[in-house]
Amino acid sequence: MNWQLIPQFAVSGLLAGGPIALTALGLVIIFKSSYIFNFAHGQMLLLGTLLTWWFAIEIELPLWLAVLLALALSAGLGLLIERFALRPMTGQPLLSIVLMTLALGQFLQGAALLLFGGAQRNFPQIFEGAPYRITVPFLIADKPVLILLKQNLVWSFLAAMLGVLLIGALFRYTRTGLAMRGTSEDHELAQSLGLRIHRIFGLSWALAGVLATSAGILMATASGLDLSLAVVVLAAFPAVLLGGLDSIVGAVVGALLIGLAEGLVLAAQPQWIRDTAEIVPYLLLLIVLLIRPEGLFGQKRIERI
Repeated sequence: MNWQLIPQFAVSGLLAGGPIALTALGLVIIFKSSYIFNFAHGQMLLLGTLLTWWFAIEIELPLWLAVLLALALSAGLGLLIERFALRPMTGQPLLSIVLMTLALGQFLQGAALLLFGGAQRNFPQIFEGAPYRITVPFLIADKPVLILLKQNLVWSFLAAMLGVLLIGALFRYTRTGLAMRGTSEDHELAQSLGLRIHRIFGLSWALAGVLATSAGILMATASGLDLSLAVVVLAAFPAVLLGGLDSIVGAVVGALLIGLAEGLVLAAQPQWIRDTAEIVPYLLLLIVLLIRPEGLFGQKRIERI
């Protein structure tokens, strides 16, 4: 282990967990409202990011306008998915609905390839500038430690945390958030109280589309844009399960823990350990679920007969 690199990789990994937290949050919102685990989330993320690139580069719109248009279209895509793909599946077995989201993901992946091609693209830089230099006030191996943080990494993390706070405020302080929380507890009871649960389902999918696109934009500014961006959601799946399927706080904490764990593994000296970074989220998930099956912040539900 290269001990001097640990602070650098740990902080970088923690910051990289910010966009993953946004992605995980979209998965949790859909699950809380409709008990569906959306396996098409990665493709929604990819398509929204490609739309942003197309508006900004091909159409040559200002970047802020390209982002707003892509977010609006992503929300519309979420509404269309709920209305025409999932609402007709109401009352069907859960496995059928899960397979529907898998098929939907493949359809969106094919549509992205057909419309935009599979080439690597340079995404417009939102946050530019020299890296921030932070001197750690202690010594490691009798040497001072300097941490260099890219501006796009820092500001992407802050933007992601702002998004998390806004979603948390929506759920806690608004009537819409209260309706969504009530629907997540009991669909039949919520409907008996006059809540239009299908409208709430549609709103949840629209919100998930906005979160997915926002996370994809933040990731693309750091790593570029191609069809492999959809695979990033594979890090969000264990984050959701780690924190708890029905917990917004858990999704954020799980994503940050996974980012931190991946960063620490990348600081390891033997190459074979660094090569295992992609499976670290699942190893961490396995350890936590063995101790706490419902996740760190998940609720233990007891059904009485």
